[in-house]
Amino acid sequence: MTRRGTDILRVRGLAKSYGGVRAVQDASFTVRRGQITGLIGPNGAGKSTALGMIAGAIKPTSGSVLLEGAEVAGVPSYKLARRGMARTFQISSEFGGLTVLENLLAAPLRQRGESLWAAMRGPRYWRAEERMLIERATALMIRFDMIKMANEWAASLSGGQRRLLEIMRSLMSEPTLLLLDEPMAGVNPTLGRRIEDYLLDLQADGLSMLLIEHQMAVVERLCESVVVMAQGEVIADGTMAEVSADRRVLDAYLRG
Repeated sequence: MTRRGTDILRVRGLAKSYGGVRAVQDASFTVRRGQITGLIGPNGAGKSTALGMIAGAIKPTSGSVLLEGAEVAGVPSYKLARRGMARTFQISSEFGGLTVLENLLAAPLRQRGESLWAAMRGPRYWRAEERMLIERATALMIRFDMIKMANEWAASLSGGQRRLLEIMRSLMSEPTLLLLDEPMAGVNPTLGRRIEDYLLDLQADGLSMLLIEHQMAVVERLCESVVVMAQGEVIADGTMAEVSADRRVLDAYLRG
């Protein structure tokens, strides 16, 4: 059972410097279990850098990242995936030369059939796992209304369909925390609302999410709590109504 309301992620004093430039400084916030938390701010606020550090793609200069109470700052992404963290990217990163189904099957880590040793043991060693992964992928394609695209090349998909594929691919590892970097970028409004509905359904299933998004209407519809960054710092944290009324937030957006 999901312990809704407890912290699944705690970020404390997170910082990243590149030479003399501080991209993120002393960022602290939490992501509550079973909720969608928005991470917003003007361009250059440090959001993507913060997300990259949480996801293990960027090594922090200093600070703490606690996932399920365990320190994971500086832990690489593939190890975080084994701990239940998955992410999507601002620019979709599907394998264009693979089909939708093949993209999904390539996602899970440590599959039995990946090694030479496993191949030498023969199909009896890895076939049961392969069937299970195909069933999981099929269930996701049905859920996201992409089953008709199963054998289509990923490169042929529309921008919105690629977003859906990336979300589905991240779900193949059955994460407990999903990091989403602008999932509505390049998506038409109709498909965007469908993606919103899918994310709310995933939340209802107990999945926790940290969402970077520039469309404030999307953030307001999806997020119970919002963290605002500007110039590398967290300047506000609360509900959308609370941060929208904060003068520091208004000034930050006016400054751009």
